[in-house]
Amino acid sequence: MIKIASIGIITVILAVFCKGIKNEYGIYLAIAGCVMLLYLAVNRLSGIVDIISSFKGYITIDNLYIVILLKMLGIAFVAEVSAAICRDAGYSSVSSLVELIGKLSILLTSAPILEALLDTVFSII
Repeated sequence: MIKIASIGIITVILAVFCKGIKNEYGIYLAIAGCVMLLYLAVNRLSGIVDIISSFKGYITIDNLYIVILLKMLGIAFVAEVSAAICRDAGYSSVSSLVELIGKLSILLTSAPILEALLDTVFSII
């Protein structure tokens, strides 16, 4: 975590410094820092995959649902990082749309899980 925090702080300091020289350089540095941090976050996803896989040992769950959950997690990460970059660049309207489309994508991706849940509820009733 110290490595991630250090990269974030150094990126912000350099971006602020370069923004005084030329505004575009600060944005480019911020994007580069976000890409590095996103790479480190993706590396940590393997731990999350292991945790979710260990849940399979306790309950019987179809692999399809695990894949769907991981896709939803990936969509959330990409949408959040993209929206933050747009917001930092001063395009808050684009940022809002990226967040909205990310939420809609998560909803669309989760449709099979919602369908299975409704089937279970209706079979009980």
